[in-house]
Amino acid sequence: MAEREPILLGDRRDGAGAEAAARAPSAPTREPKARAPARDAPTVHVAGFWRRFAAGWIDLAIILPVGLLLAWIASALTDVHLPPSRIRGPDFWLDLVLASDPALMTAFAMIVVVAVVYLMVFQATMGRTLGMRVLRIRVIDVWGEPPSIARCAARTAGYLASVATVMLGFLWVGFDSEKRGLHDWIAGTYVIKA
Repeated sequence: MAEREPILLGDRRDGAGAEAAARAPSAPTREPKARAPARDAPTVHVAGFWRRFAAGWIDLAIILPVGLLLAWIASALTDVHLPPSRIRGPDFWLDLVLASDPALMTAFAMIVVVAVVYLMVFQATMGRTLGMRVLRIRVIDVWGEPPSIARCAARTAGYLASVATVMLGFLWVGFDSEKRGLHDWIAGTYVIKA
């Protein structure tokens, strides 16, 4: 015997409409249903100031040697060196900065270029830098997805703005309720525990 389809209210194919209506499950309503979310939002935990601070130091330990090596190579090729001095204290370095010494500016430019390339490449491809990977944190956008290239570019520009504000953009993480720094607010990103 063939299996019968479930009977809905008003279906009178079998001749027992009233009995079938009494036994049948309630009819579906014609009211629009609330649309279910495409997927359940995962629970994430934002990374705090100290974890991000440590990741930043790991990244700086990678960026600085590479930038200084490139600056050394550039100074050797162009024969531009720091002026000789017996005492290289804070006054010496301040004088060089105020005088815009070419060797110092070259080193600064190399470090900035290495930092920008490092941040863009790792955040765009992996969603985190090597320091973030070591400390098991990663960057997401406000929808929980890895950041797009445009967001990575905005985040990198935010890093430069944070440095330009004498690191206040980074310190903001410690006081913000969402643990977001200036670069996170500019790019629309969060840093979460992975």
